[in-house]
Amino acid sequence: MNTYKSLLSADQEAKLRAYDRWHRVLENCSLRRDSPDAYHDELLRQADEMDRLGIVTWQEWHELRIKADHAYLRAVAGADYHG
Repeated sequence: MNTYKSLLSADQEAKLRAYDRWHRVLENCSLRRDSPDAYHDELLRQADEMDRLGIVTWQEWHELRIKADHAYLRAVAGADYHG
C-alpha cells in the first residue's frame, strides 16, 4: 500500500480519505437502523463538506447525495430488518 500511496498527490490522498470516511458512514448499520435521519444527515454533511473543500466535482457531489438519499429510503423502509 505504501508504494501506491507514494504515487498519489496530496489532493488525491485527501479525496481517498474523504471517500473512505463517507463510505464508513454509508456502511454503518447501527446508525442506519437506530437513527435513519441522523444517518442521512451525516452522509449529506460529509458530501457537502467535500464539495466545500473542493475535494469532489459537482458531479461526484451530486452522486454522493443521490446515494445518500437512496440509502436513507432503504433505511426507513426497514431494509436492514427485511434483508
